[in-house]
Amino acid sequence: MDPKALPDDAMSTFERAASTSELQRLLDAIIAVGSELSLPIVLRRITEAATSLVGARYGALGVLDEQRATLAEFIAVGVDDDTAAAIGKPPEGHGILGLLIIEPKPVRLPDLALHPDSHGFPPGHPPMESFLGVPIRIGGATVGNLYLTDKIDAEEFTDADEELVVALASAAAATIETTRLQGRTADLLVVEDRERIARELHDTVIQRLFATGLTLAGLSARIDDPEAALRLSEAVDDLDDTVRHIRTTIFELQRPPNGMRSVRRELLDLAAQTGQSLGFAVATRFSGPIDTNVNDATADHLVAVAREALSNVVRHSGASTVTLEVDASSDWLLLSVRDDGAGPIGGPQGNGLGNMASRAWEMGGEFNVEGSPETGCVVRLRVPLTH
Repeated sequence: MDPKALPDDAMSTFERAASTSELQRLLDAIIAVGSELSLPIVLRRITEAATSLVGARYGALGVLDEQRATLAEFIAVGVDDDTAAAIGKPPEGHGILGLLIIEPKPVRLPDLALHPDSHGFPPGHPPMESFLGVPIRIGGATVGNLYLTDKIDAEEFTDADEELVVALASAAAATIETTRLQGRTADLLVVEDRERIARELHDTVIQRLFATGLTLAGLSARIDDPEAALRLSEAVDDLDDTVRHIRTTIFELQRPPNGMRSVRRELLDLAAQTGQSLGFAVATRFSGPIDTNVNDATADHLVAVAREALSNVVRHSGASTVTLEVDASSDWLLLSVRDDGAGPIGGPQGNGLGNMASRAWEMGGEFNVEGSPETGCVVRLRVPLTH
């Protein structure tokens, strides 16, 4: 990839970060776009990265409703639970926050209170002075905004801060668009609509991620630090893997909706139900044409093992993160359920683990559980797709 092909503004953004630890945080936030975690988890990661990146005391990310008139979601970092409870309901997009909705362009202020559109703060809200707001845009439409307040080591935010947050806003835009498009596929029964969304994923989301990879690959030739160059190379590899995952989704969308069972949808529904019990979203990752490669008998066992593994997480783990991953891209079907909780509970016959092992044996496959209270737990199932 030719560094000369990179836009000047994009190059200046990455050059400002390349020699510092901010580079890794910026790359981590961008890579999070392709992790296929739930939208709230990824958006919180981006908000946390933006806050840390520019040295802000507080950060927030607001997602607009479908009419793009008010804030439908508001994710805040830097405010503890007691303060959030004292503030009450999240903002809807008035005052300075509303200004970014009406005029979607970056805003930097040394003191929020001095702006004519400022409405002040509700009771219990911590004082805030310096402000940086950046719109999150998809094409020509604004879908949300990133807000940073109270720069810790200076009186106000800088040009470099603005450029870095704009880069993160681009990553957030790709995340929102990908998730919304994938979510809309659940209710689509018309072939033409499914194909249209597949084209949007290909022409918009994949191209955006490819452009980001091009920027990072071009930059690697301009960095003298071997560790930073290696990190850039790994980031490009991760983005390539993301593109492969999205192409798997496109493959599923292009399959005619002829009443065939959707194992993918069953697992997504199971993950959603588990998330409601846990109080946080279960991350999901899929590879390969699962709905076409997995026959009904194998699907029954797969869903049963996933259900039992997730049930164990709810009942015993005390986890704060859970990931369900299924790979049907080769001759073997691979399932893993990973959490950061208390580790495996009991022996192979306890808590349904014996039943899961029996299902694997019946399919001519393998089953194992690994982990500890320090590392969490991972449940793995590996069975042949030709069974």
